Amino acid sequence: MRNLFVFIVILTLGLPVFAAEAPAAAPKRGEFKGAHFVDMPSWFKQSFLDVRADVEEATESGKRLMLYFHQDGCPYCAKLVNDNFTQSREVVSYTQQHFDVIDMNMWGDRSVVDLDGKDYNEKTYAAGLKVWFTPTILFFNEQGKVILRINGYYDPAKFMHVLRYVAEKHETRMTFAEYYQQFTTPKVHAALNSEAFFSNPPYDLASLSKGERPVAVFFEQSGCSECDRMHQTTLKDPDTLAVINGFHVIQLDRHADTPLLTPTGEKTTARQWADKLNIAYAPSVVLFDGGKEVIRIEAFLKTFHVQSVFDYVLSGGYKTEGSFQRYIEHRAGRIRATGKTVDLWK
Repeated sequence: MRNLFVFIVILTLGLPVFAAEAPAAAPKRGEFKGAHFVDMPSWFKQSFLDVRADVEEATESGKRLMLYFHQDGCPYCAKLVNDNFTQSREVVSYTQQHFDVIDMNMWGDRSVVDLDGKDYNEKTYAAGLKVWFTPTILFFNEQGKVILRINGYYDPAKFMHVLRYVAEKHETRMTFAEYYQQFTTPKVHAALNSEAFFSNPPYDLASLSKGERPVAVFFEQSGCSECDRMHQTTLKDPDTLAVINGFHVIQLDRHADTPLLTPTGEKTTARQWADKLNIAYAPSVVLFDGGKEVIRIEAFLKTFHVQSVFDYVLSGGYKTEGSFQRYIEHRAGRIRATGKTVDLWK
């Protein structure tokens, strides 16, 4: 019996051991880079956030009211404060002379009273105003009407055109796009940057809008350094190409008389359509789904945020997530969960 036991033990030890495979380790969470934090300038107005009173006080001082919406960590907001409201003496001096500037956190909880006397907090007030980008800047006239809205960052030179348009009350004579184009219209029409994914004419957006793919329209102009930057960096990124290939993509010279049909079937030209859409900044990108505008890029944006705008439309995320900033937050989380780094300032 003892010999049999020894034999069984030896036989057992000689058998291969089949252990359950350990589950694959989850990828290390990707880094998050590019967030920038900054303090507001001391010369911004200290307000109780009663917008009615702020409009009245600005008017009494011979100024106009500027509401600046920001969020913590926003690199474009930090650039606005650092480059425009701190380092540019011209912007600082002109702004202090002509505007009362009040900052609001688009996710903040401070109490706000709007022009109709209704009570909000900062985040519900921002949501009601459809603040999707930061910085977003609203300019009010003496009657409390928003006369101009800037969605995104303009560099100091471009921002001075914004300030002068409002301070000199040009809104009574022309749109901001008309005013702005006086200073940015190229004197010589050179060829625009080309990309393989741009559709060829004729441009029938009415027909394209009936298809399954959304439509993206790039409004550009020659001699545009920001257009060059976008083509050389953002539009060469593989992740950009992956999402943009899900669109019908059309490029238009903002100042050309290129014929086209709009998504609603209107016969017009690139110049006329850009004027109707109040396209001021170059490059601007307007995204349509089912023939309806969903969102647009109309200020300086880096690669991650451009990709997020396109993904917001292509994925249908805009149908379920009304806050574009929340969508970006969730998208960044999904990307980092795969181990990839998210860099807001790449």
